[in-house]
Amino acid sequence: MHDLLIRGADVLDGTGAPAQRVDVAVANGTIAAIGQNLGDSRQTIAAAGLTLAPGFIDIHTHSDFTLPLNQRAEGKIRQGVTTEVLGNCGFSAAPALPGRSADLRNYLAASAPWLTFRDGTFAEYVDAFPPTSVNTVLQVGHNTLRLMTVGMDNRAARPDELAAMQRWLEEALDAGALGLSSGLFTVPGSYANADEIIALGHVLRRYGAAYASHIRNEAGGVFAAVDEAAHVGETCEIHVQIAHLKISGTENWGGAAKLLERIEAARRRGVRVDADQYPYTSATNPLRNLLPVWLQEGGMAAMLDRLRDRALRARIRDDIAAHGNASFGRLPSWDDVRIAVSPGQPQHAGRTIGDLARERGIDPVDAAGDYLLADEGHTRVVLRSMDEPDVRTILAAPFVFIGSDGTALAPYGVTGQGKPHPRYYGTFARVLGEYVREQRVLSLPEAVRKMTGGPAAALGLKDRGLVRQGYAADLTLFDPARVADRATYDDPHQYAAGIRAVIVNGIVAVDRGEHTGALSGRVLRRDARGVA
Repeated sequence: MHDLLIRGADVLDGTGAPAQRVDVAVANGTIAAIGQNLGDSRQTIAAAGLTLAPGFIDIHTHSDFTLPLNQRAEGKIRQGVTTEVLGNCGFSAAPALPGRSADLRNYLAASAPWLTFRDGTFAEYVDAFPPTSVNTVLQVGHNTLRLMTVGMDNRAARPDELAAMQRWLEEALDAGALGLSSGLFTVPGSYANADEIIALGHVLRRYGAAYASHIRNEAGGVFAAVDEAAHVGETCEIHVQIAHLKISGTENWGGAAKLLERIEAARRRGVRVDADQYPYTSATNPLRNLLPVWLQEGGMAAMLDRLRDRALRARIRDDIAAHGNASFGRLPSWDDVRIAVSPGQPQHAGRTIGDLARERGIDPVDAAGDYLLADEGHTRVVLRSMDEPDVRTILAAPFVFIGSDGTALAPYGVTGQGKPHPRYYGTFARVLGEYVREQRVLSLPEAVRKMTGGPAAALGLKDRGLVRQGYAADLTLFDPARVADRATYDDPHQYAAGIRAVIVNGIVAVDRGEHTGALSGRVLRRDARGVA
């Protein structure tokens, strides 16, 4: 007798092949059989008229900052996500060298104001990771490694510091980390040159591990930044994942096809490079990252001291006027920069910097600087920086997978505060509803492949990402006529619609759209054979 039988669904297997109307039986956490007349089961889900797919793999997330507090992973699993890849953009919560966890906490406070950090190795961090409703794949962040060794100094790492980063990377890989992520767009990662990343990349090659990069620039310098990522992959012979591929800045809009060709050229040379994308025209980041990079040199205290210097405000304004908002390029206006999460001034969540500046009768740069001072540098914003046609063009590329670049939130508790980016709740449902059903940018089988079999292959997952006998029973059942994102910029804390059931390792975590309370996810660790 099977544990679970899903009867009569249109099954998309994750390869991009058309759907087949078959039953799927689950036993002992795995897919036991696929076909007709599969026998009895302890539980049956009638799925006529619904689509069954492998559980969605969110290949780019920051849920390591929320899962310890939101173990049910509500906002993610309710849009069909069963596996999350954590530790992206160079940010990881470990390792924290003895006596240095306070530095890490202060550095990551804009992303994880609610999280407690403690000294420890990456192995200790992985071993203590709490049970959650989703599977997790962990990466170690280059920014974290650099913070622990070089600090926030704007200089090349000394040989002993680089050797220390390599040792800590090896320790993380021995503990099962997927690989290394970088955040070359922001300090201290932006202080590293390509040779430093290549030196770490050679460690990844020895371990058969991977490299994911929030590249150095996503605006006017995006082509050189993509070339840099491909160069690392080519030199070190490792897989490269380019994070949240985009063209930012009004002066760069329309360049998506040219950008994709740059990546395709690298792939034709044999470089193993893919990308991920969230399907929105707005990004989210700490407010400080919209200001010139030099402002953050030396750490948070030094940045706040510079912001108190009114003479430097003119330099900031001139820098933005000449070069745009750091790696985001020229934003349409400060009315497109909206407060998302503000630990010290939560009453302003949802308001824009332009609105606050007009209310106070000051320049928007001064409004941003004053806000950061009042918030001790930890303000997070949502900003419109992309153009919809570019989003569609990138989404259609077969080597671009779906990643929310978001955290697992819930409308209640500490993670329910502020007005975060709606992608946290809606990314996968938005692809299926808006870009498959409404705009027809993708076919349904291809969209599912980009959420399942495609990223599973890129990550080296051994038994996930496909509806196949013997594979782990991570499954998502949804209504293709109803699935949709409901989260908006004004009201982001809303679960997706149209997700009927979600199964993680054979256990039903979402049933009839409601969370069952199951915490059946596993930490998936990399070894010489892949990730499992």
